[in-house]
Amino acid sequence: MPYVETSIEIKAPRQQIYELAKDMEHYPDFMPDVEYVKILNRDGNSTTTRWKTLVEEAPIEWTEIDVFDDARTRIDYRLIEGDLDKFEGAWTFDETNGVTKVVLGVDYDFGVPTLAELIGPILRKKVEENSLMMLQALKDRCEGRQK
Repeated sequence: MPYVETSIEIKAPRQQIYELAKDMEHYPDFMPDVEYVKILNRDGNSTTTRWKTLVEEAPIEWTEIDVFDDARTRIDYRLIEGDLDKFEGAWTFDETNGVTKVVLGVDYDFGVPTLAELIGPILRKKVEENSLMMLQALKDRCEGRQK
């Protein structure tokens, strides 16, 4: 399965960034490719969320489970159902001297082997671009460049 890992350094405390990343239902407020994130269920340290994003103007929708490990400032997510066969990974946050490195890992499978063979590199690039967009939006929000 294809795996994409992206990262960014943000001049903000790890806890501040982690709390913003946990507040997924507000992603559409500052992430242009995210049309909506709906919280379907909250249960202790996890949520079930329904997502709709745009990739090259094409909508992709899915439902995922998000598990929050507050002690380790880590978010694990896993597809339950949607337009992909597999979509899972983790957000990690590591702070050193007031700068936090945020890493977003995405393990995905579109479920169409011939499609993967034909346009696999393009799909990988789109997943990477979307991940970087999300990280940059967090950075802009945390560093005060976006309200």
